[in-house]
Parts: sequence; structure tokens; C-alpha cells
Amino acid sequence: MRRLLQAVTAVVGLGVLMFGASLASAQTKDTPQKEVAPDVPDSIQAPTGEEVVLYAHATGSQIYTCQAAADGKFSWTLKAPEAELYDRKDKVIGEHSAGPTWKLKDGSEVTGKAAAHVDSLDSGSVPWLLVKVVSHAGNGLLNNVTTIQRVRTHGGQPPAEGCDAAHREAETKSSYSADYYFYAPAK
Repeated sequence: MRRLLQAVTAVVGLGVLMFGASLASAQTKDTPQKEVAPDVPDSIQAPTGEEVVLYAHATGSQIYTCQAAADGKFSWTLKAPEAELYDRKDKVIGEHSAGPTWKLKDGSEVTGKAAAHVDSLDSGSVPWLLVKVVSHAGNGLLNNVTTIQRVRTHGGQPPAEGCDAAHREAETKSSYSADYYFYAPAK
């Protein structure tokens, strides 16, 4: 009887241990992992005291318009981005558009202004940026965001040709992708 009791106790103990391990594993899977800031040059580093609160991968286009500069020379000028924002599970969470503006499906929205840039590692790609948020709208994940980084860009540069007096005001779209990191003051 004593051996049977010890065996039952061992089996129950093992079951509790396994249940605890599986519960801990389930909690780890359900708890979102904290985003780590990307490794970037100092000039586009987020300010000290801010932490990443959201990551989004964008795919879409950079839209350019053919315009004449003050000197009369024509060149492609950025009109606006047009992209969908995806989370780490490839679920669409929002959009990126003129402003530049980032709007999430939760209703929150920020508009920013470029504060610094560095050339992309890929010469055919738009630069990496540090963006300062200048306005907020709605309520949601972007409420406290103050800074945005655009990194790991691919594509998005305007064409090298095709913008001249004969094509004044013409538009073109260049496909691009990028990773955006949204920062807010650390809690």
C-alpha cells in the first residue's frame, strides 16, 4: 500500500509539474514579446527615455509627381506614400499615407515630420528616417507615440528618367517595403 501511495504521489506530482510547465508555455505564447529597437546609426536613433511600443512592416508604393524646380529643371518629387501596415503575424493593422500619416485599425493616427535620414544600405531604396510626431488623432496604440523610425527599406526610389517638360505633373509609383518602429516615453 505504501508503494502504491508513493507511486500515485509521484504521478500526481509529475502531472502538476507538467501542467505548470505547459501553463507557463501558454502564457509566454499569449503574452506579446516586447519589441527591441533596431540597430541604426546615431543620427536616426530614438531619443533616450523612449521605448518601442509598436512594430509594423509596410508594403506599398512611394508616389512621385514630375515637377519643375525653381531653376526650371524637372525631377520626380515625392507626393505621398501609399502602403498597408502589417504586424509580425502578417495581419493588416493599418495604413500609411500622405502627411506622412500612419493610421491603425484601432482608430489611432499620427502624422509626422522627418527629423533626420541616412542612406539605405541598398542604393536603390529610399532612405532610413527618424520622424517626429507632430499630431495625434483617435484613441488606440498610437496615442503616446512621439517618434517613428523607418528602417530596412527596399525599393521606393523614383525612376531615373521620364520627368521632363513633356511629362509635367505626371505621376509614377515605385514599389517599396520598410519596417516602422513606433516609440513612446518609457513607463
